[in-house]
Amino acid sequence: MIPVPETQGKVVVAMSGGVDSAVAAALLAREGLPVVGITLRIWSSLRPADAEARFDSCCSPAAAEDARGVAAALGIPHYVLNYEAEFDREVIQYFTDAYLAGETPNPCVVCNSRLKFGSLLARARGWGAVRVATGHYARVQRDAVTGRYQLRRAVDSRKDQSYFLYRLTQEQLAAALFPVGHLSKEDTRRIAAELGLAVAGKPDSQEICFAPGDYRTYLRQRVGTAIVAGTIRDTSGAVRGRHQGVAFYTVGQRRGLGIGSPEPLYVIDLDPATNEVIVGQDRDLWTREVDVEHVNLIASEALTAPRRVLAKIRYAQAPAPAVMIPLHDGAARLCFEDPQRAVAPGQAAVCYDVNDPDLVVGGGTIRRKGGISNRQ
Repeated sequence: MIPVPETQGKVVVAMSGGVDSAVAAALLAREGLPVVGITLRIWSSLRPADAEARFDSCCSPAAAEDARGVAAALGIPHYVLNYEAEFDREVIQYFTDAYLAGETPNPCVVCNSRLKFGSLLARARGWGAVRVATGHYARVQRDAVTGRYQLRRAVDSRKDQSYFLYRLTQEQLAAALFPVGHLSKEDTRRIAAELGLAVAGKPDSQEICFAPGDYRTYLRQRVGTAIVAGTIRDTSGAVRGRHQGVAFYTVGQRRGLGIGSPEPLYVIDLDPATNEVIVGQDRDLWTREVDVEHVNLIASEALTAPRRVLAKIRYAQAPAPAVMIPLHDGAARLCFEDPQRAVAPGQAAVCYDVNDPDLVVGGGTIRRKGGISNRQ
């Protein structure tokens, strides 16, 4: 038995064509819940030059066919919704705008909050469904004392995806189901194989779904005329070379600078206003304080005093001890015990409870020094 809250009415499962969402649908159907599989069609906006990439990537036509095949095997209805325009507006435009502004975006965070648990949830309710399920590795529980819905890390810490879900509101978490959150990846594949699902051995997608391969190629195709070459300067202000466009660089980058130097140089800042890339040495990449904006709190309603947390400034990082301090503009400052390297504006900073490391306290978008971003 999986820990599924009691529910009435249909459950919509967002099916990407992968094994995780397939098993999520299978587990819910096995519990006797009325399940409807939905695949979001976004691929017309992808338009990669390589036709094979278009048809083999996540959310591609081939992936939709895989989802349809799983639904048929499970005996549940399956529909494909045209999300091309909405995905372009909410996710791809955010992605390109952020890179043009010298930030490093996280499109999965936006897709989860605005589409899968945003507009898809609203549509699902219009069809009489009360919950939306996905194949994310995370868990939702309700605090018996406060009544708030908690977002918790998955049982399989190697696959945990709570980082990408920190923006979900209480209303969204109340309607969210993550059936594989209590499973290991190996168990998920085993269940798929036992059920005879054709996607049981399908490899995990490791790329941005709409920009497979190098994201720079996608940016060239979409906004190439807006990307202009400029100057590379070091911390002293000296010109060190030329860059191909601020959008093609990120904080911490070392390769591809084309600069001869006796010591390794890294991107330490990007200035879209002057169209300059600033480089420095490794020591210039470290900081103890990180400001985050557009903060979304999950474990509590408000942050009224400093709170000790475990914070991560990128997905592939172990949480580090820090103090989360509220700021006056709905933002927060993270003061780390140990310096953090290559903090990239635009990325998510997600905080976990220091005494209950599986509990997501909340998170926000890492703020560019000296300004507030309009991208949320």
